[in-house]
Amino acid sequence: MRGNYPFKRIFDIIGACAGLLVIAPLTPFIAAAIVLDSRGPVCVGLERISGGKTIKVYKFRSMVDGAEKMKAGLKRFNERTDGPFFKMKQDPRITRVGKILRKFRIDEFPQFINVLKGEMSLVGPRPHEPEEVAQYKPEHKRVTEARAGVTGLSQVS
Repeated sequence: MRGNYPFKRIFDIIGACAGLLVIAPLTPFIAAAIVLDSRGPVCVGLERISGGKTIKVYKFRSMVDGAEKMKAGLKRFNERTDGPFFKMKQDPRITRVGKILRKFRIDEFPQFINVLKGEMSLVGPRPHEPEEVAQYKPEHKRVTEARAGVTGLSQVS
């Protein structure tokens, strides 16, 4: 597996550059929509685990500003009762524009910057929050050693 790393890294760089070129002309329109829809920054840097390290994963903001602080008050509505993950189908923190960005996975495009920095890969396991990883069983923590991906099994499923 290690022998394929240079090829995978080249693939990641080419793919990330292509993705950034595709999204570049749309970025001003995406930014304007986010700003007009709700207060807060256009992009956010969220702490996630990738390659055994905590990194800032960049995304277009799809939630209200300060959404992380609101999460504790919403825990009782968590639809995932089988583990450390938080999921709500009708999450009130998601903005109107955020619903569209998420539906078409546009909110993920800034992660190509993480790929270029070598913090993430195009394909790999989902980058999880440090609070979630802290609740993993020891046998599940191994997945955090892999470089997280912009897309992977959880996004495809």
